This record gives sequence, C-alpha cells and structure tokens, in this order.
Amino acid sequence: MSSGFIETGLSSGASSIHRALASLQEELEAIDFYHQRADVSNDEDLKAVMVHNRNDEMEHATMLLEWLRRTMPEFDTQMRKFLFTSGSLTAIAAGDDPPATEGKGLGLGSLT
Repeated sequence: MSSGFIETGLSSGASSIHRALASLQEELEAIDFYHQRADVSNDEDLKAVMVHNRNDEMEHATMLLEWLRRTMPEFDTQMRKFLFTSGSLTAIAAGDDPPATEGKGLGLGSLT
C-alpha cells in the first residue's frame, strides 16, 4: 500500500490526518523490521541495540496514535472501547462484553 495521496484537493485537516496515518504505517513497519532482526540476531550487543531502536519506534507510533485520537473523535471512541481491556475483543466489538466487575455487583465488596 502506498502512503501517497489518493485524492487531490484535500482539506488541510484531511492532509494532516493522511500524513499522520502514513507516518504511523512507517513506524509500525520499522517496529516489525527491528523486531524480526533482533529475534534472529546472534550478537547480544547488536540485539540490544535493535530492541532499543524498536522500542523508540513504538514511542513514535504511540505519539501518532495519540495525535489521531485527539484529532479524530472516531479514533477516540474506538480506543476507549478496546484499549486496556481484558477478555474477548470480538465480544467487546459485538457489545457482549461483561461489566468490569465481571458480574459481581458494583465492585464495592461486602457492605455488611
């Protein structure tokens, strides 16, 4: 998939979102490259450098995700729905997720 513009005449906002998404794609690819190379490296010093670089790319990707969350309300909605949850992601998507207390009342403990 190309990270080039598909449409012409985009608004400034749409162009910025495209740039963020293209940059996110590049950061994710870099994470994958470093991760693969670290996984097969026999040189522990080189492996440590590649893991460090991979983690830096994760920071960059996360910063872009946060920018997208702040800029696109739909990203914010989906991130709030799925991130930092437990259980089945497909159940959450279907709206079948159990409450955070896993059916044990309000999670306040015993009131007696």
